[in-house]
Amino acid sequence: MLRKSILFLLLIIPAITMAQVKLRGVGKGRGGKTEASANDKKKGDSEEVLDSIASIDMYQIVTLERDTTIVDTSLTIQKEYRVNYLRKDNFGLLAFNNEGQTYNTLDYGLTDFNPFPKIGFKAKHFAYMEPDDIKYYHVATPYTDLMYRSVMQQGQMLDASITMNTSENLNLFIGYKGLRSIGKYINALSSNGNFRLGGSYNTTDKRYILKLHFTGQDFSNGENGGITDTSLFESGEDPYTQRERLAVYFNDAKSVLKGNRYFVDHTFRLSKDNPNSIVVHHQFNYENKYYEFLQPAVSERFGAAYTSSVNDKVRYNRMYNLVGAAYANETIGTVEFYIEDFNYNYFYRSIILGNDNQIVTPNSINDRIDTYGARYTYQKGKWNGTALISNSITDQSLTNIDVKARYTFDERNSVSARYQKMNKLPDHNYVLYQSDYRAYNWYNPGTNNEKINSFEFAAKTKWLDASLQYTILNDHLYFSNDYVRPDDAPATALNQLITTPKQYGNTINYLSVKVAKEFKWWKLGLDNTVLYQNVQQPDNVLNVPQLVTRNSLYFTDRWFKKALFIQTGFTFQYFTKYYMNDYNPLINEFFVQDQKEYGGFPLIDFFINMKIQEFQLFLKAEHFNSSFTGYDFYSAPNYPYRDFMVRFGITWNFFS
Repeated sequence: MLRKSILFLLLIIPAITMAQVKLRGVGKGRGGKTEASANDKKKGDSEEVLDSIASIDMYQIVTLERDTTIVDTSLTIQKEYRVNYLRKDNFGLLAFNNEGQTYNTLDYGLTDFNPFPKIGFKAKHFAYMEPDDIKYYHVATPYTDLMYRSVMQQGQMLDASITMNTSENLNLFIGYKGLRSIGKYINALSSNGNFRLGGSYNTTDKRYILKLHFTGQDFSNGENGGITDTSLFESGEDPYTQRERLAVYFNDAKSVLKGNRYFVDHTFRLSKDNPNSIVVHHQFNYENKYYEFLQPAVSERFGAAYTSSVNDKVRYNRMYNLVGAAYANETIGTVEFYIEDFNYNYFYRSIILGNDNQIVTPNSINDRIDTYGARYTYQKGKWNGTALISNSITDQSLTNIDVKARYTFDERNSVSARYQKMNKLPDHNYVLYQSDYRAYNWYNPGTNNEKINSFEFAAKTKWLDASLQYTILNDHLYFSNDYVRPDDAPATALNQLITTPKQYGNTINYLSVKVAKEFKWWKLGLDNTVLYQNVQQPDNVLNVPQLVTRNSLYFTDRWFKKALFIQTGFTFQYFTKYYMNDYNPLINEFFVQDQKEYGGFPLIDFFINMKIQEFQLFLKAEHFNSSFTGYDFYSAPNYPYRDFMVRFGITWNFFS
């Protein structure tokens, strides 16, 4: 699929670009501004020349919520942070050894709450594109975004997308992100793909606005269960510095997540000429997924099994419809009333019977959830805010209150606040799971809803950026290991991993403060991000490091008559020791452990980045301190972090 998609993109790009007027001058300099040259102005009719030149602000990226940004062709330290598999700043996430695997979460504030239930298997969803992750465009000429990055071993990562406006009102886009990497350890292959296709349309008078997309996504990972003897890894001695010589728990296990989504969001204003009018809104989202764990030979690691090989597969489909009517007024804002209809079916193709032939574990859970709600939006002058409240009509106890407000003083200074109160339905794999392993079968229909109260405050100023989050959790859901090693077990006995869902009956109070500041002097820059977290709880259930920091010291300059922009420096990352969550590959979830603390090791990268017009090259020596600061670096217990490695990446924007 990866090869076919890349070939398709390579064939379609020239065909589209040849049909368009060539763009000249986009992205000149770091500011990305475009001006006609003196020679151009001397040629013939000046208006004709200017019509063939598009400025960078004519290349717009639009979110589902209609927030608009301009294509960024600059090379900044923030761009350096975003050149990774997720293509976003992953501060607060700790990657596993191979590209395309999961991430351990250091910053709990990154958790996104949704009142509707999801399929679960959260460790498999870090790179899964949700509807809010899909971007829409409005461009003057065809715009192509390419990103390539080398991987750990025998593979590559490529993210390619192209978008074009066939007219002023209609935009189309297509993109594919593909990854294949064998990795350094046994059975750690990643073979992932994200395909997206869509577009947007609006009438000239903006009465009708449409956004739609299709995504096809698949994630296949070898699941080795981690290394069996961490002392060999921590010794730092040959031959165990050759990571393929370290024994792992599983040589043949694999997990797969696949999903397709069809999404439409459109609005229609009833009045033809009056902007203060009733607007009808409809959103449709149909998605089907399946998660599968395959293991040709069972392992004692997960306990006894019903079969000699394992093939656990759960299927899931959901259909969501929102229908609403809003009154838009330029003075008071927009008030929308809506209803939501959410159908889901989460199912296996087997049932588990007890000794009396009664059903112990059913094969499916399904339901229909209907809610009503209201949303108020205000945007005028320096104020921008929304207030949302929704409640279930059907029997489920589902509520969501979400209030946000932002005041912008100028381009560099703003303050914002948010309050969210949610009664959240549990994800499906907390309620029902089936496996060929006997201990991994449960049905918990009495699981309570999670109760979440969250307060957030943020300030972006010319002096620093700061944010504070305080969250109160009740009936928190999590996974933990039930296995207790017998006192008389021999030292060579295999530690079993029996992970099951739990619901915490006490209250958890979570506080985080994040501060970011960049200092610049001459050609030097120092970018700092510091996160402080504190959790108040009777038991070790929500575990996070108290301090997480990232500091980058770098140098920038222009060489070769300012044709080449260079950026080079060091990035230092560190987090304090804590009871790091462990990872269970069978259910693709992280689970709580309080036996050993991990962390307290530095991660130092050296990078050299270069930019020539719209071409950017990123060269990095990752974790170059790994061999002399101690082999105690882990992404999760039994899962070592990455060793020293030199990698490079490329981003390239085409505007014609």
